[in-house]
Amino acid sequence: MTAIRSRLPFSPWHLVLIPATLVLIFPFIWLLVTSLETPAEALRFPPVLTPHVLRFANYPDALHGAPFVRFFFNSVVVAAVTVVSNLVLCSLAGYAFARFRFLGRGVLFAVIMATLMVPFQVTMIPQFIITKWLGVHVLAAVGINHIGALILPNAATAFGIFFLRQFFRTLPLEYEESARVDGASRLTVLIRIVLPLAIPALSTLAALTFLDSWNNFLWPLIAVTSTSQMTLPLGLATFQGSHSTQWTLLMAGNVMSLAPMLLIFFLAQRHFVRSVAATGLAGT
Repeated sequence: MTAIRSRLPFSPWHLVLIPATLVLIFPFIWLLVTSLETPAEALRFPPVLTPHVLRFANYPDALHGAPFVRFFFNSVVVAAVTVVSNLVLCSLAGYAFARFRFLGRGVLFAVIMATLMVPFQVTMIPQFIITKWLGVHVLAAVGINHIGALILPNAATAFGIFFLRQFFRTLPLEYEESARVDGASRLTVLIRIVLPLAIPALSTLAALTFLDSWNNFLWPLIAVTSTSQMTLPLGLATFQGSHSTQWTLLMAGNVMSLAPMLLIFFLAQRHFVRSVAATGLAGT
């Protein structure tokens, strides 16, 4: 291996990683190419990867073929509110589990962690019933067939609590104790000392929560029936009919829906390694 490494101008691992990258990126290339093809070329087999004419009109056609702007706005609202609520609620809960000692802390934390092993398909019916009850008896804005129903069930997650709890446990206690001696409250310590130190973890949680909320399809499919309340994943399904599918418009819509996710990923990627390494996911 040493001899091979000395002869190659790059690491031998690149011989494995480059082909693997090409395999993984091929579906995205196919997606982009199909979004620029004519309907006839999109249906050919084998697939046409070099269209004769680049049909950029597919993108405005996709915008006008469905209320795409409304779908995009709904997705932005749901994702943004979900991210903010997760950062606030998970920070409070994670800090409590990391620093406070109270009766039943270990049992309660174990119960929260156990929910990570329960698939959504098991809880979606109880979640639907609870959301419907809340919309009828408490607040109509969180009921079924309203955009609030897409936010409330994901306002705080077990993973977010676990992730931030693990990160908070790695921070030195001396900073907090000094502030407490000066008369700062627990909430002040959290806001002014702990959270600024936890920016890498908060950025990672925000990015992961945004991607999960932006791509969520099953719960919006259950909770929303009105076109005006649909998010992008659900709205893109309107290009698929019972007997035919508008593949070029569907792929153009997918390309436009991928743009925010790629932007979020590139902006937050430098925080991933730092936060995961510092959090110590393998620790307790």
